[in-house]
Amino acid sequence: MQTPVNENATKNARALLNYLSDTAGHAIITGQHTQTNYMEEAVYIREKTGKLPKLRGFELLSYSLNINYEGASFECLKEIYDNRGTLDTAMRWAKESDGIVTFTFHWFSPLGGHDKSFYMEKTDFDASRVLDEGTPERKAFYHDMDALAELLKPFCDEDIPILWRPFHESEGTWFWWGAQGPETARELYKLMYEHFTRKHHLDNLLWVWNCPLKEGYPGDEYVDVISRDIYLESYKPTDYADEYRELIENTGCHKVAAIAENGYLPDITRLAESHIPWAYYMTWSREFCIGEQYNTVEHLKELYASDYAISE
Repeated sequence: MQTPVNENATKNARALLNYLSDTAGHAIITGQHTQTNYMEEAVYIREKTGKLPKLRGFELLSYSLNINYEGASFECLKEIYDNRGTLDTAMRWAKESDGIVTFTFHWFSPLGGHDKSFYMEKTDFDASRVLDEGTPERKAFYHDMDALAELLKPFCDEDIPILWRPFHESEGTWFWWGAQGPETARELYKLMYEHFTRKHHLDNLLWVWNCPLKEGYPGDEYVDVISRDIYLESYKPTDYADEYRELIENTGCHKVAAIAENGYLPDITRLAESHIPWAYYMTWSREFCIGEQYNTVEHLKELYASDYAISE
């Protein structure tokens, strides 16, 4: 049993964390990310396996307040328009199923930027200045957080627990929140935790940290689930044991652990033998799920047919 770091966590948030804790090492929860309201990845999985993932990841990028539409690329605009309304979709799915909801937020930079400005190459937003009182960056950061909190509030009102994973992949410099180093992302995460729990009382959130670096870890008092994203250069059958050991060595060894994003599916046979305690995995969207560029239908069927895999 694991207790949420937020002492005011709701009944269902506590129950979900206990469920993840009880599952890890005994089974793995199947997960799939989607960026669209029509959730084509879930349709594909059901068509190929007859089952559905227990955990579903929803994208919130279109809810960014500072999207610069002028001069935006077709790819950027399509991603925004396809993503609109996903909070309603997530709410409906959560009520109609017994599945688990997790949110990913590719946050367009709160100030300045163009095109896909969650990428550092598309903005000059300096996240380290958020940590300084009185800066325009800090004001914009809190402005966006307040708006986001209001969007998340209906899930709290319904006590729908959310695996909340902000500032993901801060071991890299490709996103603005990680561009100034994992230490800065760590502090942004702590600011958000304090703001969301103490001001907005979003007590349905379970806090998922997503970075395998020791210097980036916010501390056990801020994290419910430790996680990392794993994209191998080429396929190999693996239970991701090495990645698990590195993660727990650098973060909280007594926390539930998860593969928050993956390209290639974990090998379910190896997992069932090793019992590496990943609570869940979440395959990324589109071509990482659909088609056989990354994961074959054979591997997909094998995983979902296994007694070690928990599906819907």
